[in-house]
Amino acid sequence: MGRHACARVSHWRPPRSAELAASKKAVSIRPRSAAGANAKPRAGQLDGGRQGKRHAARSGTVNWPGTLLNGRPRVREDLLFQLRTRSPHELWLVIVDASASTRRHHALSDAKGLLAQLFDDAYRQRARLALLTASGTTPKWQVQGLKAFSGLGVWLDQLGAGGGTPLLAALAQAQQWLTVRRKRFPAEQQRLLVVTDGRLKDLTAVSAPECPALLIDIERGPIRLGRAKELAAALEADYRHIDEL
Repeated sequence: MGRHACARVSHWRPPRSAELAASKKAVSIRPRSAAGANAKPRAGQLDGGRQGKRHAARSGTVNWPGTLLNGRPRVREDLLFQLRTRSPHELWLVIVDASASTRRHHALSDAKGLLAQLFDDAYRQRARLALLTASGTTPKWQVQGLKAFSGLGVWLDQLGAGGGTPLLAALAQAQQWLTVRRKRFPAEQQRLLVVTDGRLKDLTAVSAPECPALLIDIERGPIRLGRAKELAAALEADYRHIDEL
Protein backbone atom coordinates (compact mmCIF):
# COMPACT_ATOMS: atom_id res chain seq x y z
CA MET A 1 0.00 0.00 0.00
CA GLY A 2 1.36 3.44 -0.86
CA ARG A 3 1.89 5.69 2.12
CA HIS A 4 2.28 9.44 2.08
CA ALA A 5 3.69 11.77 4.58
CA CYS A 6 1.31 11.04 7.23
CA ALA A 7 3.31 10.42 12.53
CA ARG A 8 2.01 9.67 16.70
CA VAL A 9 -0.06 10.66 20.22
CA SER A 10 -1.78 13.08 24.33
CA HIS A 11 -2.62 17.11 26.86
CA TRP A 12 -3.20 19.14 30.10
CA ARG A 13 -1.48 17.65 33.13
CA PRO A 14 1.42 18.13 35.61
CA PRO A 15 4.66 16.13 35.04
CA ARG A 16 4.05 12.39 35.06
CA SER A 17 5.93 9.69 36.90
CA ALA A 18 8.40 7.44 35.06
CA GLU A 19 5.80 4.69 34.99
CA LEU A 20 3.21 6.90 33.29
CA ALA A 21 5.79 8.22 30.88
CA ALA A 22 6.67 4.66 29.85
CA SER A 23 2.98 3.87 29.37
CA LYS A 24 2.49 6.96 27.25
CA LYS A 25 5.42 5.96 25.07
CA ALA A 26 3.79 2.59 24.42
CA VAL A 27 0.56 4.30 23.30
CA SER A 28 2.27 6.46 20.70
CA ILE A 29 0.89 6.17 17.17
CA ARG A 30 3.98 7.52 15.48
CA PRO A 31 5.52 4.94 13.14
CA ARG A 32 8.83 3.39 14.12
CA SER A 33 11.84 4.34 12.04
CA ALA A 34 14.97 2.31 11.54
CA ALA A 35 16.84 5.56 10.91
CA GLY A 36 15.81 7.05 14.25
CA ALA A 37 12.68 7.78 16.22
CA ASN A 38 12.42 11.35 14.98
CA ALA A 39 13.24 10.81 11.32
CA LYS A 40 11.05 12.89 9.01
CA PRO A 41 10.35 12.24 5.31
CA ARG A 42 10.57 15.88 4.24
CA ALA A 43 10.95 19.40 5.51
CA GLY A 44 8.06 21.62 6.57
CA GLN A 45 6.88 24.76 4.84
CA LEU A 46 7.65 28.32 5.90
CA ASP A 47 4.44 29.89 7.15
CA GLY A 48 5.14 32.35 9.92
CA GLY A 49 6.42 29.61 12.20
CA ARG A 50 3.11 27.75 12.25
CA GLN A 51 4.49 24.60 10.65
CA GLY A 52 6.79 23.80 13.55
CA LYS A 53 9.59 25.23 15.63
CA ARG A 54 11.89 27.46 13.61
CA HIS A 55 15.65 27.56 13.63
CA ALA A 56 18.22 29.73 11.87
CA ALA A 57 19.40 28.43 8.51
CA ARG A 58 23.07 28.58 7.58
CA SER A 59 22.58 27.97 3.88
CA GLY A 60 19.92 28.05 1.22
CA THR A 61 17.99 31.11 0.01
CA VAL A 62 19.32 34.44 1.22
CA ASN A 63 16.90 36.57 3.21
CA TRP A 64 17.84 39.86 1.54
CA PRO A 65 15.38 42.14 3.40
CA GLY A 66 16.62 40.89 6.76
CA THR A 67 20.24 41.02 5.61
CA LEU A 68 20.08 44.58 4.29
CA LEU A 69 18.33 45.82 7.42
CA ASN A 70 21.61 45.09 9.19
CA GLY A 71 23.59 47.08 6.63
CA ARG A 72 25.44 46.17 3.47
CA PRO A 73 26.89 42.65 3.78
CA ARG A 74 30.68 42.49 3.49
CA VAL A 75 31.39 38.85 4.36
CA ARG A 76 29.36 35.66 4.25
CA GLU A 77 28.66 35.85 7.98
CA ASP A 78 26.66 39.03 7.33
CA LEU A 79 24.14 37.12 5.22
CA LEU A 80 20.86 35.96 6.74
CA PHE A 81 19.18 32.93 5.20
CA GLN A 82 15.50 32.05 5.06
CA LEU A 83 14.35 30.41 8.28
CA ARG A 84 13.24 26.84 7.94
CA THR A 85 11.11 24.62 10.13
CA ARG A 86 11.96 21.29 11.72
CA SER A 87 8.88 19.44 10.61
CA PRO A 88 5.47 19.91 9.00
CA HIS A 89 2.25 19.89 10.94
CA GLU A 90 0.99 16.62 12.32
CA LEU A 91 -2.64 15.58 12.20
CA TRP A 92 -3.93 12.82 14.45
CA LEU A 93 -7.28 11.41 13.40
CA VAL A 94 -8.86 9.46 16.25
CA ILE A 95 -11.85 7.16 15.80
CA VAL A 96 -13.53 6.11 19.05
CA ASP A 97 -15.91 3.15 19.06
CA ALA A 98 -18.54 4.07 21.65
CA SER A 99 -21.10 1.39 20.80
CA ALA A 100 -23.08 -0.41 23.51
CA SER A 101 -20.64 -3.32 23.62
CA THR A 102 -17.85 -1.05 24.88
CA ARG A 103 -19.71 -0.60 28.18
CA ARG A 104 -18.78 -4.15 29.16
CA HIS A 105 -16.04 -4.65 31.73
CA HIS A 106 -15.27 -0.89 31.87
CA ALA A 107 -13.74 -1.00 28.39
CA LEU A 108 -14.76 2.52 27.38
CA SER A 109 -13.96 3.92 30.82
CA ASP A 110 -10.39 2.67 30.59
CA ALA A 111 -10.15 3.92 27.02
CA LYS A 112 -10.95 7.41 28.31
CA GLY A 113 -7.74 7.37 30.35
CA LEU A 114 -5.77 6.46 27.25
CA LEU A 115 -7.51 9.19 25.23
CA ALA A 116 -6.74 11.76 27.92
CA GLN A 117 -3.05 10.94 27.51
CA LEU A 118 -3.39 11.18 23.76
CA PHE A 119 -5.04 14.62 23.94
CA ASP A 120 -2.30 15.71 26.34
CA ASP A 121 0.42 14.69 23.88
CA ALA A 122 -1.36 16.44 21.02
CA TYR A 123 -1.56 19.63 23.07
CA ARG A 124 2.11 19.53 24.06
CA GLN A 125 3.30 18.70 20.54
CA ARG A 126 0.98 21.26 18.93
CA ALA A 127 -0.55 18.62 16.72
CA ARG A 128 -3.95 19.03 15.15
CA LEU A 129 -6.74 16.63 16.02
CA ALA A 130 -9.65 15.15 14.16
CA LEU A 131 -12.05 13.19 16.35
CA LEU A 132 -14.78 10.88 15.09
CA THR A 133 -17.09 8.82 17.30
CA ALA A 134 -18.86 5.65 16.16
CA SER A 135 -22.06 4.95 18.08
CA GLY A 136 -25.79 4.86 17.45
CA THR A 137 -26.67 4.66 13.77
CA THR A 138 -24.15 7.04 12.20
CA PRO A 139 -20.65 8.26 13.05
CA LYS A 140 -20.30 11.83 14.30
CA TRP A 141 -17.45 14.29 13.93
CA GLN A 142 -16.48 16.02 17.18
CA VAL A 143 -13.40 17.90 15.95
CA GLN A 144 -11.98 18.29 12.45
CA GLY A 145 -8.39 19.40 12.22
CA LEU A 146 -8.25 21.79 15.19
CA LYS A 147 -5.40 22.23 17.63
CA ALA A 148 -5.88 20.26 20.83
CA PHE A 149 -7.60 22.29 23.55
CA SER A 150 -8.77 21.84 27.14
CA GLY A 151 -12.42 21.50 26.12
CA LEU A 152 -11.65 18.00 24.92
CA GLY A 153 -11.46 16.95 28.56
CA VAL A 154 -15.05 18.05 29.10
CA TRP A 155 -16.17 16.14 26.03
CA LEU A 156 -14.30 13.06 27.20
CA ASP A 157 -15.96 13.15 30.63
CA GLN A 158 -19.39 13.24 28.97
CA LEU A 159 -18.67 10.48 26.45
CA GLY A 160 -20.98 7.50 26.92
CA ALA A 161 -21.53 4.24 25.09
CA GLY A 162 -24.74 3.10 23.42
CA GLY A 163 -26.43 2.00 20.23
CA GLY A 164 -24.96 0.15 17.29
CA THR A 165 -21.49 0.08 15.79
CA PRO A 166 -21.20 2.32 12.70
CA LEU A 167 -17.44 1.79 12.76
CA LEU A 168 -17.16 0.79 9.11
CA ALA A 169 -18.96 3.99 8.10
CA ALA A 170 -16.62 5.95 10.38
CA LEU A 171 -13.55 4.40 8.76
CA ALA A 172 -14.88 5.20 5.29
CA GLN A 173 -15.66 8.81 6.26
CA ALA A 174 -12.26 9.19 7.87
CA GLN A 175 -10.39 8.01 4.79
CA GLN A 176 -12.39 10.27 2.50
CA TRP A 177 -11.73 13.23 4.76
CA LEU A 178 -8.01 12.45 4.96
CA THR A 179 -7.78 12.21 1.18
CA VAL A 180 -9.36 15.63 0.71
CA ARG A 181 -7.20 17.16 3.43
CA ARG A 182 -4.03 15.63 1.98
CA LYS A 183 -4.64 17.53 -1.26
CA ARG A 184 -5.04 20.75 0.69
CA PHE A 185 -2.07 20.19 3.01
CA PRO A 186 0.33 17.88 1.13
CA ALA A 187 3.15 18.34 3.66
CA GLU A 188 1.01 17.44 6.67
CA GLN A 189 1.90 14.20 8.40
CA GLN A 190 -1.25 12.22 9.09
CA ARG A 191 -1.78 9.47 11.68
CA LEU A 192 -4.81 7.33 12.38
CA LEU A 193 -5.76 5.88 15.77
CA VAL A 194 -8.73 3.53 16.12
CA VAL A 195 -10.04 2.63 19.59
CA THR A 196 -12.49 -0.27 19.38
CA ASP A 197 -13.49 -3.68 20.71
CA GLY A 198 -13.65 -4.87 17.09
CA ARG A 199 -17.13 -6.38 17.32
CA LEU A 200 -17.89 -6.20 13.61
CA LYS A 201 -19.51 -8.91 11.53
CA ASP A 202 -17.99 -8.16 8.14
CA LEU A 203 -14.55 -6.74 7.36
CA THR A 204 -14.60 -7.18 3.59
CA ALA A 205 -15.25 -3.48 2.98
CA VAL A 206 -12.26 -2.35 5.06
CA SER A 207 -9.31 -0.82 3.23
CA ALA A 208 -5.99 0.43 4.54
CA PRO A 209 -5.50 4.19 4.94
CA GLU A 210 -2.64 6.00 3.22
CA CYS A 211 -0.98 6.90 6.50
CA PRO A 212 0.44 5.10 9.56
CA ALA A 213 -2.27 3.65 11.80
CA LEU A 214 -2.59 2.14 15.24
CA LEU A 215 -5.52 0.12 16.59
CA ILE A 216 -6.11 -0.13 20.33
CA ASP A 217 -8.22 -3.18 21.22
CA ILE A 218 -10.47 -2.50 24.23
CA GLU A 219 -12.35 -5.81 24.17
CA ARG A 220 -12.59 -7.31 27.63
CA GLY A 221 -14.28 -10.22 29.34
CA PRO A 222 -13.92 -14.01 29.58
CA ILE A 223 -15.16 -14.52 26.01
CA ARG A 224 -13.36 -12.48 23.40
CA LEU A 225 -14.06 -12.62 19.68
CA GLY A 226 -10.67 -11.22 18.73
CA ARG A 227 -12.04 -9.35 15.74
CA ALA A 228 -10.07 -6.21 16.57
CA LYS A 229 -6.84 -7.96 15.61
CA GLU A 230 -8.40 -8.94 12.28
CA LEU A 231 -9.50 -5.35 11.75
CA ALA A 232 -5.97 -4.12 12.45
CA ALA A 233 -4.63 -6.51 9.82
CA ALA A 234 -7.19 -5.26 7.29
CA LEU A 235 -6.15 -1.67 8.03
CA GLU A 236 -2.46 -2.63 7.93
CA ALA A 237 -2.27 -0.98 11.35
CA ASP A 238 -0.14 -1.70 14.38
CA TYR A 239 -2.12 -3.60 17.01
CA ARG A 240 -2.11 -3.18 20.80
CA HIS A 241 -4.49 -4.45 23.46
CA ILE A 242 -5.30 -1.87 26.11
CA ASP A 243 -4.27 -4.30 28.89
CA GLU A 244 -0.74 -4.28 27.46
CA LEU A 245 -0.53 -0.54 27.99
